[in-house]
Amino acid sequence: MKKVKFLLDIIIIILGNFLYAAGVVFFILPSGLITGGTTGIAISVNHFTGLPVSYFVFGFNLCMFLLGFLFLGKNFAFTTLVSTFCYPFALELLQKLTGEFKLTNDIFLCTLFGGMCIGASIALVIRVGASTGGMDIPPLILNKYMRIPVSLSLYAADCFILTLQTAFSNIEKILYGIVLVLVYSIVLDKLLMLGTNKMQLKVVSDRAEAIKEAIISEIDRGVTLLHGRTGYLEKETDILLSVVSNRELYKVEKLVHQIDEEAFVMISRVSEVRGRGFSVGKKYLKKYTEQI
Repeated sequence: MKKVKFLLDIIIIILGNFLYAAGVVFFILPSGLITGGTTGIAISVNHFTGLPVSYFVFGFNLCMFLLGFLFLGKNFAFTTLVSTFCYPFALELLQKLTGEFKLTNDIFLCTLFGGMCIGASIALVIRVGASTGGMDIPPLILNKYMRIPVSLSLYAADCFILTLQTAFSNIEKILYGIVLVLVYSIVLDKLLMLGTNKMQLKVVSDRAEAIKEAIISEIDRGVTLLHGRTGYLEKETDILLSVVSNRELYKVEKLVHQIDEEAFVMISRVSEVRGRGFSVGKKYLKKYTEQI
């Protein structure tokens, strides 16, 4: 089973790198957009020296891989190994296969779809616990040894890389380049959170025990009872706390109000949940085994 998962992870990393390369080859390079990361440096070097983007990316990724191996250890280096070789290979392959082919001449569409491809590709790689390598590595080293936040280092590096490209780009391309970085940052953030968002319910009711039993037996979700006191009548009460998926939310609400029409229900979105029943498999105790 572990071998199958490992193989699946490798396939996802390869697909992620090919998607990244597709975004660069089909949208960024043909439109002359500027971007951050290793690709942004490669575009600058290509402009001033004529060195192919894929060649520079391979050399730079290899240097960063060795740097990560020295400062971050073998385990980290292994997760970046596939990306180190796969991304420049995908770039070179797609450039040779497509030649001068362009999907669109619309710079706005290139910005939008280029950003979507990059954001989605990085999210794919990160979600399997790997790294895209390249410019990801220096911020991680700075964080390990100098406690500088990774996000701060990445933003600073991207700003510097974008500045390098302003020397040969007009104002319109620069503005679109900034939009491109924003698009892939938003897409990356949304996709990393995809499937991890849950709904938290707090229920105040005189029939807390009945609601608790119903949620456990019918929805198959855990419940925590918080002891509290109402503010106006100063009456002792139990507050039910439960976390459910988005799909289960309507069913839980309906169930609660079937038991107690006057139940006070508070709902809030939780960005991520870890623990049994979510990131860890469910475990049933004897008390509820027969009911579930």
